[in-house]
Amino acid sequence: MQSGSEQRTGLAFGFAAYGMWGLLPLYWHLLGAASASEIMAHRMVWSLPVAVVVLAVMRRWAWIRPLLRQPKRLGLILVCATVISVNWFLYIWAVNAGHVLEASLGYFINPLVSIAFGVLVLRERLRPLQWTAVGVGALAVVVMTVAYGKVPWIALALAFTFATYGLVKKGIKLDGIEGFSAETAMQTLPALGFLVFLGMRGDSGFTTGGVGLALLLAGCGIATAVPLICFGAAAVRLPLSTIGMMQYLAPTFQFVLGLTVFHEEMPPERWAGFALVWLALAVLTWDALRTGRRGRAALADAGARASEAAVAETAAVEPVVAEAAVAEAAQGARAAAPLEGPGRAGPTTPPGRPTP
Repeated sequence: MQSGSEQRTGLAFGFAAYGMWGLLPLYWHLLGAASASEIMAHRMVWSLPVAVVVLAVMRRWAWIRPLLRQPKRLGLILVCATVISVNWFLYIWAVNAGHVLEASLGYFINPLVSIAFGVLVLRERLRPLQWTAVGVGALAVVVMTVAYGKVPWIALALAFTFATYGLVKKGIKLDGIEGFSAETAMQTLPALGFLVFLGMRGDSGFTTGGVGLALLLAGCGIATAVPLICFGAAAVRLPLSTIGMMQYLAPTFQFVLGLTVFHEEMPPERWAGFALVWLALAVLTWDALRTGRRGRAALADAGARASEAAVAETAAVEPVVAEAAVAEAAQGARAAAPLEGPGRAGPTTPPGRPTP
């Protein structure tokens, strides 16, 4: 069980991770002079040195050699790298094209898409409240389609790519920093080639946009890795249910930024769509908390019953053990007693009195 200090530290790391993810639109907006594809490429290239430094500090290199001997896992990592690249590009483009609210919607509905993937791909069974949440989420998409006058494809694409990323990562079984390093290693070479191509064409913001833009582009690696490291530190200190609830912080921050900083329009019908999404997430969260409480109660009850059974078994065995111990002690006493014979004092002969 984690101490109070450990949980407070975990909460601090969790708020830092999701806070930074939620505030990333501000960072991408500063890079508006560069194209979304160039920003994404720099994010990939500069993430690798950061990952290498983190691995060196943590001395976690042993996983690399076994991984290189497993083509199937390498193929899954390639799929993950491709899918998350699409997700990154869409998110950066959406922010710089004035679609921060729709991008936040994508990460709000991502848990619902992940649940749908669990049913369709992994053949998982849903509880009634989970079905309710998915149904409300589907209704929200219909309402948002009416509100936008078109299918909210940015939100759906972000949700589906990130849910696919999570689904594929289940088969890789690498820790956060290890998986991030492996994916970044696969992204770096194509990204570097793309940046060289842009430089040769004279379209590189890194070389033509001034020192400030160049430093911001180089900082993409830190902006990508630091939240991930904070998330890893939070995950080992907090219950999964707490992490699950904290994941809504990032799209909430993005939503607030879209309204207050980027001043995107939010007509009543869009409010209705978002309200339905939030209702679905509330149902999902309440069901998860209730199920978690029931699971812990059942586990505690099972532990209590096991303890009672152990006590009862001990109580039943103790008299037999005690009886055996008494018999063994008596036998030992008889063996240790001196034998009577000619010229020997009997066991009852008083000291100093001759034997008859």
